[in-house]
Amino acid sequence: MSAATIARPAPRRAAGSLGAMVTAELGKLLRRPATWVLLGLWPSLQLVFSTVIPFVSYRRGASYEGSPPEELLAGTLPDRLVENSLSGLPLFGGALLLTLGALLAGSEYGWGTLKTLLGQGPRRTQVLAAQLLALLVVLAGAVLVSFLVTGCVSGLIAAGESAPADWPSAGRLARGLGGGLLIAATWGALGVLLGTALRSTALPIGLGLVWVLAVENLVVNVAAPLLGFFDAAQAALPGVNAGSLVAALAGEQATLRTPGVAAIVDGTQAAWVLGGFLLLFTALTGLLLARRDVV
Repeated sequence: MSAATIARPAPRRAAGSLGAMVTAELGKLLRRPATWVLLGLWPSLQLVFSTVIPFVSYRRGASYEGSPPEELLAGTLPDRLVENSLSGLPLFGGALLLTLGALLAGSEYGWGTLKTLLGQGPRRTQVLAAQLLALLVVLAGAVLVSFLVTGCVSGLIAAGESAPADWPSAGRLARGLGGGLLIAATWGALGVLLGTALRSTALPIGLGLVWVLAVENLVVNVAAPLLGFFDAAQAALPGVNAGSLVAALAGEQATLRTPGVAAIVDGTQAAWVLGGFLLLFTALTGLLLARRDVV
């Protein structure tokens, strides 16, 4: 055997297909207890605050957030399915999904598995695409579960109270599912960006929660009413646009009691802004992953 043959490096193993990588990423996500906790919390909290508490208040003959009992019952019926399934997504649901995205990306640095994976052959952009597609599949499932659970409870309430069960049309349901997935994907992509940028999980989650739960609320509820600059700037915030999109999808009959849901901008603008944020977060994550060392 010649010296040239001995010195020749071993061939790099070919990268797997994108489909196989997405399946692997899905497997990692679904085996993590944190994924099930986060994805279980959002539909559960959504159901409790949008449907269960108003219905219990109605049965007791009490008011809830200033709404009389008869209005509370109307707000839990099937014609409010889109509103009740998505109303928590701009605020507390978004915070939970951002946390999931940060865990997905940041854990790879904490475990030291990203450099091992890249050493097997796939390109960095391929790894990121697999992670984002797997996250998108999981988020789509979470949005669908929220609609199914809320729909089942709303149907039971309508049957038990002998109230009309006017279900939303197929087109309205499709728009609601699509809008919910757009909002969920935007928050999840922001979490992936923070996890990649900070190469960890704790700090990205903390910063994301502060932004979603504190900064945007301060801008909308405190700064915007006082200063014209913040009043104009709030229309460019992801949370404001998420809340405006939910308000638009809910329709004119919506009561809009949930914090974070308000028609500050119209639904079309909100959808375009959220789509722009989704592309921006994805592009920035890809740029960081491609340009920096992974250690």
